Amino acid sequence: MAKTDLENAKKNKADEFYTQLTDIEKELKHYKSQFKNKTIFCNCDDPYWSDFFYYFVAKFNDIGIKKLIATHYIDHDISLFDDIMPEKPYRLTITKAPKDLLSLERPAMVTHIIEENGGRHYLKGDGDFRSEECIEMLKEADIVVTNPPFSLFREYVDQIMKYDKKFLIIGNTNAITYKNIFRYIKENKIWTGMSTFNQGLHFVVPDNLPCQKIENGKRLVRVSSVCWFTNLDTSKRHEDLTLYRKYTHEVYPKYDNYDAIEVSTFKDIPMDYISPMGVPITFVDKYNPDQFEIIGLAADKRDDDEVFIKGKPMFLDEGHKQYVGMVLNGKATYARIIIKRK
Repeated sequence: MAKTDLENAKKNKADEFYTQLTDIEKELKHYKSQFKNKTIFCNCDDPYWSDFFYYFVAKFNDIGIKKLIATHYIDHDISLFDDIMPEKPYRLTITKAPKDLLSLERPAMVTHIIEENGGRHYLKGDGDFRSEECIEMLKEADIVVTNPPFSLFREYVDQIMKYDKKFLIIGNTNAITYKNIFRYIKENKIWTGMSTFNQGLHFVVPDNLPCQKIENGKRLVRVSSVCWFTNLDTSKRHEDLTLYRKYTHEVYPKYDNYDAIEVSTFKDIPMDYISPMGVPITFVDKYNPDQFEIIGLAADKRDDDEVFIKGKPMFLDEGHKQYVGMVLNGKATYARIIIKRK
């Protein structure tokens, strides 16, 4: 998929991207102990084809999951697998998973699971995560794990935080710069997961979206800037970033419009500098709150002083004086997170 195709898909909210099992396994293996005896909710997942659902069913007994709930949303304008798509949205509640079910093909496995756990429970609405009946299931859950629609990411995260739930979800890396998401990061309520930070993932897409390649019958598209977001504890979050460079004013110039130095990559953070410094948003993936403090995000056209930092107004963009983010040698930088050493 070309970049313009992806952007058009986002604008049209046609962002039904299905995560592959290999990427799910790579991330979720780090949280098995935190899933034990918990109710897991996959609230954006068709059980027949969701690899999130398949992973938790396959690991149900090994991990010791208490309960698995999955809800099927139906957008009647978009369908991934018309041949077995049910007429109505439904939920599955799994409390037991026979050990021999992995020998079955996917549709047969799900059918067997349905029979073992009391059948489908049809929903009144369309299965939208914002519906009242899905919110009631959210209240019951301990941990939410899924790939929510990219176009609704802000709203999705706000809902999870409102109901004080643990979660592990996939989102666009640029979501770090969203007002609500960055606030949660700054307040140490959200951080990045263990794997694939900003490396890109291949997702399965339905027939109505363009794809880059087809493998094993799956239409795949690569999204370059994605990562896992979570509030489950990770070992990475407690690791100090190793610093080995020393500060000099020649190497680390100050911004034209803010009292902080520019550090163009987190690898170059000086070990002997304790005043404010600006780093790229990729720093979030290395952020240890015991080592650093996040002061704010410097980006243009922002008006929330509790989250975003505005430098002094400068003459930019054909001479128009306006507030911008950080300016270095007369040029505006990309978004910068302003941090301090602890």
